[in-house]
Amino acid sequence: MRQLALPLALLLALSACESARPPEVQTSRAEARALDLPAEEEAFHFLIFGDRTGGPAEGVEVLAQAVEDTNLLDPDLVMTVGDLVEGYNETSEWLEQMAEFRGIMDGLEMPWFPVAGNHDIYWKGSEPPPGHHEANYEEHFGPLWYWFAHKNAAFIVLYTDEGDRETNRKGFRGKLGTQMSAEQLAWLKATLAETAGYDHVFVFLHHPRWNEDVYPESNWPETHRFLAEAGNVTAVFAGHRHRQRYDGVTDGIAYYTLSSTGGGMPMDLPGSGWLHHMNHVVVREDGIEVATVPVGQVLDPKEMTPEYLADIDAARALVPTPENPPLLLAGNGTAAGEAVFRMENASTRPLEVNTRVTSAAGDWRAVPDHDHSTLKPGETATLRFALERLAGADAYSAPELIWQVDYLGERRRVSLPEVSRLIPLRPGPDVTAGVAPAADKVLALDGTGAAVFAADRVALPDGPFTLEAWFRADSLGGYKSIAGKSQDAEYILMLVRGLPFFVVHLDGAYAIARAESDDKVAVGDWHHLAGVYDGDELRLYLDGRLIASKAAAGNRTLNDLPLIVGADPAPSGDPSYGFDGLIDGLRLSSVARYSGEAFTPAVRHAADEDTLLLLHLDGEKPPFVIDAGPGGHHGLLSGGARFQSRAGS
Repeated sequence: MRQLALPLALLLALSACESARPPEVQTSRAEARALDLPAEEEAFHFLIFGDRTGGPAEGVEVLAQAVEDTNLLDPDLVMTVGDLVEGYNETSEWLEQMAEFRGIMDGLEMPWFPVAGNHDIYWKGSEPPPGHHEANYEEHFGPLWYWFAHKNAAFIVLYTDEGDRETNRKGFRGKLGTQMSAEQLAWLKATLAETAGYDHVFVFLHHPRWNEDVYPESNWPETHRFLAEAGNVTAVFAGHRHRQRYDGVTDGIAYYTLSSTGGGMPMDLPGSGWLHHMNHVVVREDGIEVATVPVGQVLDPKEMTPEYLADIDAARALVPTPENPPLLLAGNGTAAGEAVFRMENASTRPLEVNTRVTSAAGDWRAVPDHDHSTLKPGETATLRFALERLAGADAYSAPELIWQVDYLGERRRVSLPEVSRLIPLRPGPDVTAGVAPAADKVLALDGTGAAVFAADRVALPDGPFTLEAWFRADSLGGYKSIAGKSQDAEYILMLVRGLPFFVVHLDGAYAIARAESDDKVAVGDWHHLAGVYDGDELRLYLDGRLIASKAAAGNRTLNDLPLIVGADPAPSGDPSYGFDGLIDGLRLSSVARYSGEAFTPAVRHAADEDTLLLLHLDGEKPPFVIDAGPGGHHGLLSGGARFQSRAGS
């Protein structure tokens, strides 16, 4: 009786827990919408690795990363689809490759099961022994064909490189090379009968023999008939092709070909089927779900400590800083000089920095045209590029420095997004002379371009100021910056889903004057928008009418990012929140120009002693955006920004 006491007590306890399980979501909020509970059903999941061979030696590093990823996902088991070792060799070299592969796979925290591929079996060198490396494979990896059961499923592994046993020839072309033997097919038929009681049967093999275009003499039609007659075969998985392919469902059986897990490919491009990946399979009684998991994309959330994230941010903050004066562009379109940049690694890990010089119109030449540097923690480096604007070039554009940083973490490489910044350029006197005074041009923007003014050219003093512009929006979704230099600092004049906003960062926090829904602007209409800060209050005017105000005071938070017309700078200085439409005139003033309930906006802004920046946007002087104010703080066109006639707008 004592032996029965514990199981009975446990059974009673489990029964009590089951009967006490709440039938619905529990809450003290009686009026809330009811939420459905998840279905309580048995499920498990497993992963499948693609081919490892046929690629560079560092493919084993991809395999090792896949093992790390898999341990985080914690499946019940792992399958392969063959080509575990490079093979095509003799025993001594084969054993070394086997030990390397098994040494990596033994890092898995769950069982894994092999499939034999041609690389694992084929002999090269001296006269091959019977079966080539079949005996080596079975001694060190496992049976050439076998099955096992797990929970409600059976897993069947087939061998697709039997070849011609009479001549000992191997190959995967022709009838003898692409047909399974009568012996193996008899075993398969008996196994399907033995596994008839399982909810699911999964089949694994190396060559996707069902691809008739590749294996026209295969006996897969007969094999498929056996699988279909069994009635419970759910899916078949293969490899060899090193490219993902899904051949759909035939007679209730889904056919999948995996790409690679460290093997050779012409490219690594997930959207094209070429990628290093595992297939993740979730099994339930009524079906399965298969998902592709790219290698290296499974992250351990415990790695995302504040210290690690701060270090990534330090790497993101790497910005090559100009060290010499801007290049001078003469009126005849020529320019020559050196652009010098300094960059510093402020993180605690090495950084790989790739830089290159380009221009939208292709009118600049740089020597060298690119640089690759590895910076140790705390290290600085200097970049030097000899720049020349090509004589006779028709189109004008500003040269850009583009850089991309790879953070070499302890466990993984993190590739940060590519960033660009215009190389400092200033117009000679003969360029700015004679700018047309007629208001016949506008700045046309498509959300990707802007006019950029270096921070030291628009150093707005702390205190009252006014930012105003004429604009016409062509779309209003999301955030559209008319002009700004924010990023937890400074100011921005913008539209948020068509509603005007004026934002100033004071004493470490944003102060915001925002329009109400009645003041939403319309697509295709011209408007004047002005943001005023007088030291005590923010005011926002639309077409001269006060539409919002906000009490606010304090010191404006400064930054060294550029002022961007038609966008707002990202932390790197790149344009973001791009405006889609036209801008015709912008003025930045170091005084609160407007007060009260209303004023009449000037059609054309004028310059005075309080004008810091005045853009009529009339002059065809690309790549420059001419400042008609007293300071001459000329900017540069970026991206798809261009001048066009207002008459045709």
